[in-house]
Amino acid sequence: MRVAILTLSDTASRGERHDASGEAIKAILLKEGGFQVVAHEICPDDEARIVEILFKFSDSMRLDLVLTTGGTGLSPRDVTPEATRKVVEKEIPGIPELMRLEGIKITRRAALSRAIAGIRGRTLIVNLPGSEKAARESLSAILPVLSHALKKVQGDTSPCGEEGSLR
Repeated sequence: MRVAILTLSDTASRGERHDASGEAIKAILLKEGGFQVVAHEICPDDEARIVEILFKFSDSMRLDLVLTTGGTGLSPRDVTPEATRKVVEKEIPGIPELMRLEGIKITRRAALSRAIAGIRGRTLIVNLPGSEKAARESLSAILPVLSHALKKVQGDTSPCGEEGSLR
């Protein structure tokens, strides 16, 4: 699966902060296998620019998966969910619900995440938190369903219920 990582951070885009969450996401994907990170960009918290990059990743590059990190909180500059909603054609509420459910087991502040997930064409787009720790935890929470979701987005028509239980 061809993947892009998009880090949303004013300070990282200016080179004032290391992109720890983007690097952590990349490491997890490479360790898991089956994922090829073909793009990794850092962008300021600018809604129009985020929309532009998401369109590029999904429409021009036709990637299988786009993982964003950052911009899902409550501050005035956090606009990743709004930008993502302008791009996706179908939302998948269960993915961010699962991330929040697992995150709340670690910290109640996970309830403050406004992350969304959705599909544009045959590209799955998922918003992850911006902190390295929360990004790792959220990605780990959804990894067990991610490959199945990607198969479905790519057109697999086999029944979902036949694969088993809580994996």
